[in-house]
Amino acid sequence: MRGVLVQFRIAFRAISQHYHRVRKSLGVSGAQLWALAEIDDDRGITVGALSARLAIHQSTASNLVEALESAGLVERRRNSDDGRVVNLYLTGRGTRVMRRAPKPLRGVLQQALCDMPVESVRDLHDTLEDLLGQMHLRGAGARTTTLSDAIDD
Repeated sequence: MRGVLVQFRIAFRAISQHYHRVRKSLGVSGAQLWALAEIDDDRGITVGALSARLAIHQSTASNLVEALESAGLVERRRNSDDGRVVNLYLTGRGTRVMRRAPKPLRGVLQQALCDMPVESVRDLHDTLEDLLGQMHLRGAGARTTTLSDAIDD
């Protein structure tokens, strides 16, 4: 058990240090940088699609986009084909932030999970689901905040 606790501490320390570097060098949170990276990768993405990519509730994604827009990093544009749809784009300032951003853009945990074989991620998911069940936390608030926001605060 002790070895697993040490592994969790090492992982959380690395995550925290990465998000601290992001905030210090760019003035944005890790969650904001991740959102910028997703918007940059899929220019014109909608808030709904962004929330799915970040694994957060749509209202949380909306608040995140609002903060990015207020900071002059993102702009919303109405879709010319369907005026009800709003698409997201980086501004020139947002693009400059992305160029200066420390890697990995999505965060060290997210990148590590992306780099792992799918079967390993599934096994990890099942094991963590068991752990959360033992803690009586299964799914509690899992889609209400981003990891970087939880660690940044």
